[in-house]
Amino acid sequence: MSKITQLEALEILDSRGNPTIQVAATLESGAAGVAKIPSGASTGKREAVELRDGDKKRYNGKGVLKAVANVREVIAPKVKGRDYTEQSALDKVLIELDGTPNKGKLGANAILGVSLAFAHATARERGMPLYRHLAKREEYVVPLPQLNVLNGGKHADNNVDFQEFMIAPVGAPSFAEAVRAAAETFQALKGLLHKAGYSTSIGDEGGFAPELRSNEEAMELLLSAIEKAGYKAGSEIAIHLDPAASEFFEDGAYVFRKSSGERKTPDEMIALWADWIRKYPAILSLEDGLAEDDWSGWQKLTAQLGKKIQLVGDDIFVTNTSIFGEGIAKQVANSILIKLNQIGTLTETLACMDLARENGYTSVVSHRSGETDDTTIADLVVATGAGQIKTGSVCRGERVAKYNRLIEIERELGSHAVYAGRSAYERRAVAHTR
Repeated sequence: MSKITQLEALEILDSRGNPTIQVAATLESGAAGVAKIPSGASTGKREAVELRDGDKKRYNGKGVLKAVANVREVIAPKVKGRDYTEQSALDKVLIELDGTPNKGKLGANAILGVSLAFAHATARERGMPLYRHLAKREEYVVPLPQLNVLNGGKHADNNVDFQEFMIAPVGAPSFAEAVRAAAETFQALKGLLHKAGYSTSIGDEGGFAPELRSNEEAMELLLSAIEKAGYKAGSEIAIHLDPAASEFFEDGAYVFRKSSGERKTPDEMIALWADWIRKYPAILSLEDGLAEDDWSGWQKLTAQLGKKIQLVGDDIFVTNTSIFGEGIAKQVANSILIKLNQIGTLTETLACMDLARENGYTSVVSHRSGETDDTTIADLVVATGAGQIKTGSVCRGERVAKYNRLIEIERELGSHAVYAGRSAYERRAVAHTR
């Protein structure tokens, strides 16, 4: 039995210097767990509601004292003193207590904080790390990391329209070696940028954010950096893209406002991605290549490119089983990005990942651009066998914390750990049965 005896919340800061919420849960046994909730900049409009105060005199309206109060004054009295034998039992109470389809009453940040703090506390109570507490099998997959090394879009103040250019060390023999390959490529990229006279300042997720001549120049720089670091593009280090197309979709067209001002129809945007994939065979994954409202475009994109590369839906699915189910029925994408705070409870997140596996979709567990040093997603990706994690560059402490945690997990598991590598794109059947 896991009886909650204490539930506390604090307003803390995220990696962008904005407020977020921290929740601590203590059980009758004395076991305690803490969760710190991230915040996104490029967000899907159907995400669960992140409750903000709106008081312009505090943090420009971004304070989270209402969410903190909801934990202390609304949630705590309802859940303290009750036994929860399963995570789903607590999460069901939280969902019903809010009573809205988007968690707009109590706030997804408040609800998720309680959900995850309880998960950490119950893992402590059982005397095991979170990934073991959540997992159902003894074979563990340590994920292929997607590292954002060049930033544009909403994640950087530059002239690059596409939000994330990522490297993925598919040929590494282990996660630790994957991180080494990524770090060496990151440093090689820094040297190339410096030599070319470009800025080496970084964006929200630790990637470089230079002013470039074109979006395509970012691709050329990545390929050069991979070669300079001594690796082969495609076979050893793949390229993943997240243009976050919803952010430049206006009145049915894709508008490159940060660079050329060019406008493209959905069909022209699909043609652009098809051309890039032909020209750059190292591209193995494309996330949010079209906008969240462009469902017909997504169907065409999937029909044309879905058998060639991984097509990841983020804004279009927002970790919501109902919306994702619609996408599956319409044959949209072949992979889903998983963000805990898009839906608001651990149980709902796991259900969405189960739905992906059952329908032959891969899952990519993801951070947010406004992060904390919380490493929950590192344990989550191992526990579920998802095989892929996206958590920023090998720069900035809140990003590196997740990689360091995964290095620890891999060493702890020893022979029980399998590094996903290139097989991450086909890990659907390996994910743990829940």
